[in-house]
Amino acid sequence: MLQQTAIDKFLVKSEEAAKVIIETVQKDGNISVFSHLDADGVAAAGVIGKMLVRLDARFRIRVMQWVDDKIVEAIKADKPELVIMTDFGSGYLDLLNEKIPDYNVVILDHHQITGTTNNPRIVQLNPHLYGIDGATEVSGSGVAYFAAKAVNAENVDLAPIALVGALGDMQDKYEQRSFHSLNEIIVNDAVAVGLLKVEKDLTFFGRETRPIHKMLATTTNPFIPGLSGQETDALNFVANLDIPLKEGDRLRALCDLKDDERKKLCTALADYLLSKGLHLEVENLIGNVYVLTKEEPNTALRDGREFAVLLNSTGRMDKPSLGIAICMGDRKCALEEANKILEGYRKNINKYLGWVMEKPERLRELNHIYVIYGENFINEKIIGTVSSILVSGLTNNEKPLLAFANIEQEQAAKFSGRTTEAALRKGVNLGDVMRIASETHGGKGGGHNIAAGAQVSLDKIEDFIKTADELVGKQLKGEKIGNENSN
Repeated sequence: MLQQTAIDKFLVKSEEAAKVIIETVQKDGNISVFSHLDADGVAAAGVIGKMLVRLDARFRIRVMQWVDDKIVEAIKADKPELVIMTDFGSGYLDLLNEKIPDYNVVILDHHQITGTTNNPRIVQLNPHLYGIDGATEVSGSGVAYFAAKAVNAENVDLAPIALVGALGDMQDKYEQRSFHSLNEIIVNDAVAVGLLKVEKDLTFFGRETRPIHKMLATTTNPFIPGLSGQETDALNFVANLDIPLKEGDRLRALCDLKDDERKKLCTALADYLLSKGLHLEVENLIGNVYVLTKEEPNTALRDGREFAVLLNSTGRMDKPSLGIAICMGDRKCALEEANKILEGYRKNINKYLGWVMEKPERLRELNHIYVIYGENFINEKIIGTVSSILVSGLTNNEKPLLAFANIEQEQAAKFSGRTTEAALRKGVNLGDVMRIASETHGGKGGGHNIAAGAQVSLDKIEDFIKTADELVGKQLKGEKIGNENSN
């Protein structure tokens, strides 16, 4: 009952945010939209963009890495009647109050809140205000979706895009890769209007687009010794099951398998994992897959998780407008270009992963954390993806992973942190660690308990790492490290 009350309060606040948007459009006011560059941020921008198009609003969307003076200067130059921030903003309340106190701002965010919210011109829709976990129960695009639905009920057709954003933020953490709380409402909305089908299946990435053996060879979750990274062995594994690899001239994907073939593959994988002593991985084989029913089969948009990776690639490769256009309905030029961007993105990730593992000093283990020294080699916009992939393979699963890349033109380093479920259970909150460590050394940071980011000047890198290591150590001992969440 308590949780339902929290959801009700959140939904009431979404109506307040919607009212501000509607009133601005009715006055023909110009709207500036800013959003984050990851899959969730791109999806959020797409949701708000489609909503504003339907209102016949005057607006402009920009995708950024964080809220900083560049955004402030853009707002002052544009002089919009309304600023909408999606998938960020809640960590920068003091900056907004100081720099643009006289502008109307709607924040649609799910990150931990820092600063104060006493400016009546700032309307903030954030689950943390109501005790709802923004790391696992609703994403930034989900928050944007609830605002859009409050603007007009017809925007319920944007529910699948919000779900893609949540998958991009890996919020499918509940039983059998399901969703909870506000995300569950989004799933139900999408199913109710016939735009989503939730199926139980093998949860490997590439269900719609990758040939079965390549899907097995590229899986890292779960990692399958002898098959992951071994395409020839994966090919032989499938062939030995008498499952046809081709349908005509086309290689078959997992979605093409008949029920008996899928059952045969699943049983064989379970037996194989058990033979390796990997009992936990067997439990993770089957889970919910999210099929966007109106999208073409065998495309990256049909499966929610693949859709999320496509959006992430456009944001990380400096082409977020392509991802936003796809979220708003473009299935021609934008999709064709985005698929090319995705290929380049995958090549870059493989290059960066190989580079990190090439020399031990590039991935260092400290007392309480691991650190990837990406420096000038790894693109700062892809450092988060690299840390997300590598954190699952660390030897000590109670130590978070911090990775950084240099931004030479700004004389700054971009840090991206990821932690594990084991560290979370021990009390690690990376959002607090990154915020306090960065502010201690003249930077900015924050995020979720499980994933967070920060920026500090190049000459403060080692100081920041030392402080972050100490802060995580304190959290692992059960000590408080500061004001945990100032609303």
